[in-house]
Amino acid sequence: MYRNLGNPALNVPEHWHYVSFGLSDLYGDNRVHEFTGTDGPSGFGFELTFRLKRETGESAPPTWPAELMQGLARYVFQSENTFCSGDHVSWHSPLDNSESRIQHMLLTEDPQMQPVQTPFGVVTFLQIVGVCTEELHAAQQWNGQGILELLRTVPVAGGPWLITDMRRGETIFEIDPHLQERVDKGIETDGSNLSGVSAKCAWDDLSRPPEDDEDSRSICIGTQPRRLSGKDTEQIRETLRRGLEINSKPVLPPINAQRQNGLNLDRAPSRKDSLESESSAAIIPHELIRTRQLESVHLKFNQESGALIPLCLRGRLLHGRHFTYKSITGDTAITFVSTGVEGAFATEEHPYAAHGPWLQILLTEEFVERMLEDLEDLNSPEEIVDQTMTHQHIKVNGYQLQVTLMGSCK
Repeated sequence: MYRNLGNPALNVPEHWHYVSFGLSDLYGDNRVHEFTGTDGPSGFGFELTFRLKRETGESAPPTWPAELMQGLARYVFQSENTFCSGDHVSWHSPLDNSESRIQHMLLTEDPQMQPVQTPFGVVTFLQIVGVCTEELHAAQQWNGQGILELLRTVPVAGGPWLITDMRRGETIFEIDPHLQERVDKGIETDGSNLSGVSAKCAWDDLSRPPEDDEDSRSICIGTQPRRLSGKDTEQIRETLRRGLEINSKPVLPPINAQRQNGLNLDRAPSRKDSLESESSAAIIPHELIRTRQLESVHLKFNQESGALIPLCLRGRLLHGRHFTYKSITGDTAITFVSTGVEGAFATEEHPYAAHGPWLQILLTEEFVERMLEDLEDLNSPEEIVDQTMTHQHIKVNGYQLQVTLMGSCK
């Protein structure tokens, strides 16, 4: 924790600067991190930083930012997932446990601390930036980097060094309403960079009754959905992590593709992805799982997941992309794909297809527009209580998609 005098010439106020210690490799002896050489990442490849506005008369830095950073570091160590610039963290609580509107986080490169080459690899410094709920939603609907650039233009909301002020009572859209127009234009032009989320979700094949007790895809406690195969897990993992390059054709990795190394657009690679099955050695061999074409499907989402459906449709599918919901309570996954996505097992001829517990839904542009019209008639996300939409597929006669937005799992 350091006292930073800021930069009056750049209108950067005095603030407290916090820097983590230990996400990178400090020893190079495999004691904590696997040593991969001097040219690769050191440990997880990054350290976290945070800049908090210093209040008048404050003689010592508050300790709560250190606890916040410890919580994020604990997540990284336990999941072995990494962060990268542009990521967002949905925290759903004031960062300092007060009544502040700053309840979520974005991540970006620290403006002062450049990447460092150490004897144990390269270390970058990712700065935590506190944001309001409305700003988080804008980052989800568009992209984190775009919102960070807007925050830099508003001194009281961060300024050029993105300093968090927990006493900020207005969003950037309330401070400058014209910024919302820039976000709306960005969404319309670029779509969303968010390619998937971990969520409470479920799906049922209404074309046939369950074969047995283990055939359920329910998210409720007490059910045990079938495990994803290792290769299915790899494909969903790549779907969530790679997203879509804006100027290239969207592609889902083929089912039999080997995992590829290297940086991805939406997230940096992790040493162990959260989608990895805990019992991958005991699952059904991938080659023995038959892809099934379905005629009628019922999708179920909880309140928070359902609120992202417009993002999925407007920000992803209408831009020729894909979006995946991965269940946090099992191996169930639901991937929406547009007609321009290659490598999917859902096709225009068979728009609903399942490979084990992984369901793919292919939606045409016309069908997406119809769904968006129906979504406008629903209550606000905060008031969702078991509301259902039923759609007849307009391109292929006889196909039906039913979507239920639930306040809780039943």
